[in-house]
Amino acid sequence: MMTEPDVLAAFEGPAPQADLLTRNEASVYLAELGIRLKPASLARMWSTGSGGPPCRHIRSKPFYPRDLLRDWAQRQITAVRTGAPAAAQARRRG
Repeated sequence: MMTEPDVLAAFEGPAPQADLLTRNEASVYLAELGIRLKPASLARMWSTGSGGPPCRHIRSKPFYPRDLLRDWAQRQITAVRTGAPAAAQARRRG
């Protein structure tokens, strides 16, 4: 069981409550950053552990810290490319 200082420390994290986004809000925010993901896709990414954005659960409801969501989105966007990466080209050759 958590002691009172532990409980208070849990709320002193880097993201205040106002910066926690619901799954729907996270989907809209990501779209503003150039990544289009439906809320259902975010749910699937979390449940399968397939590299989706980090989230916190409060009473089993997911919330996405805005700063971590922004950092995750920035890591997903690559530089401009003129062709497929070498690994993808190798897969096509067999």
